[in-house]
Amino acid sequence: MTSKRLAAGTIALLLVAAPAALATDGYFLLGYGTPSKGMGGTGVAVPTNTLSAATNPASMVFVGHGYDLGLALFSPDREFTVTGNPSGYPGTFGLAPGTVRSETRAFLVPNMGANWMVGKDDSIGVSVYANGGMNTTYESPVFGYSPTGIDMGKFYVMPTWAHRFGENHAVGIGPMVSWQRFKAYGLNAFGPFSADATRLTDNGYSTSFGYGARIGYMGRFTPWLTIGASYQTEVRYGKLKDYAGLFAEQGYFDDPANWTVGLAVKPTKCLTVAFDVQQIYFSKEKSVGNPMLPNLMKARLGDDEGAGFGWKDMTVYKLGVQWKATDAITLRAGYATGKQPIPESEMLFNILAPGVVEQHATIGLGWTVSKGNTLQLAVTRAFSNSVTGPNSLEAPGQQQITLKMDQWDFEVGYSFGF
Repeated sequence: MTSKRLAAGTIALLLVAAPAALATDGYFLLGYGTPSKGMGGTGVAVPTNTLSAATNPASMVFVGHGYDLGLALFSPDREFTVTGNPSGYPGTFGLAPGTVRSETRAFLVPNMGANWMVGKDDSIGVSVYANGGMNTTYESPVFGYSPTGIDMGKFYVMPTWAHRFGENHAVGIGPMVSWQRFKAYGLNAFGPFSADATRLTDNGYSTSFGYGARIGYMGRFTPWLTIGASYQTEVRYGKLKDYAGLFAEQGYFDDPANWTVGLAVKPTKCLTVAFDVQQIYFSKEKSVGNPMLPNLMKARLGDDEGAGFGWKDMTVYKLGVQWKATDAITLRAGYATGKQPIPESEMLFNILAPGVVEQHATIGLGWTVSKGNTLQLAVTRAFSNSVTGPNSLEAPGQQQITLKMDQWDFEVGYSFGF
């Protein structure tokens, strides 16, 4: 009964907290599950816990029977700086010079997972988690109105099935059901550019459901080498109808397809070294990938080719180490890097979503408090990074915009029933 109450409470908290989350790899989390976070987000070839399905559903037959609960305290620090005075020329869109910092810098982000073995070679499970990536709250009138900002959050429930063939190879699939919500405020100045200015800004939260799937493979080729690969389809959502005058294609905001490949090497019985490569196709989604210019001059916001955030595709490299120091203590560490997705030409809109971090360092700890019960800890530091480029709607050379961000993430998890 206690486990059921914990699970129900986690789901309720996730529904409340998910829209406030801000991810690190664009609007994807660096890793899913506390052990994965401690290993730099690696996991496509390392079965760590029941949240590993969010990276590779095939891993579940190697994870085995058990349950996981996790709660992260996520703290992003976001700001932008404008240098140069507005020109005042007709048709330009000048900003007030100075530095403005986003408020609301601490969020709770829960997760949970469960997995059950069905016979020796099959498993069924479920993973519940959240992504974010677009959250800012500026008290200043950034575009002439205050407050200014956006809030985008995505909540996922992914049931999984995995099958092992032979002793060392497995495939898995996880159909995904997702719910997203979004709100924007203080964007009234973009009304003349919108196909529907009544559905551009200040309409509260708009929500929609989405569907997709992740498939994966994991194979242990030798006692010391495991290889994994997974692919997530595009997650297609319904329209965010209250913001059909902001997002391209009349309010669509879908998740891009992405893939991950990696390997895990065990030089000794107690030591695992993992390396993952992840590719995320942000540019394929018009609402996030369309550039501001020339699109804003050729189409209105909300049209099929309306301006977006101009994000490029992102490749992320992750390295993780796990050492079983004693029967009760497991130590983890990791590092991840990937060029952030915002080009220098796309500063203006990305004041709202300054996801420019590139370097992450992580540490983690697993402490087995009793048989089948382990306390998990992970700390992630996303180091400060900045990108500078022109205000694309001002006179050439008149204004420069610098986006800056850094992040801390502290997560505690509990694995039980294994």
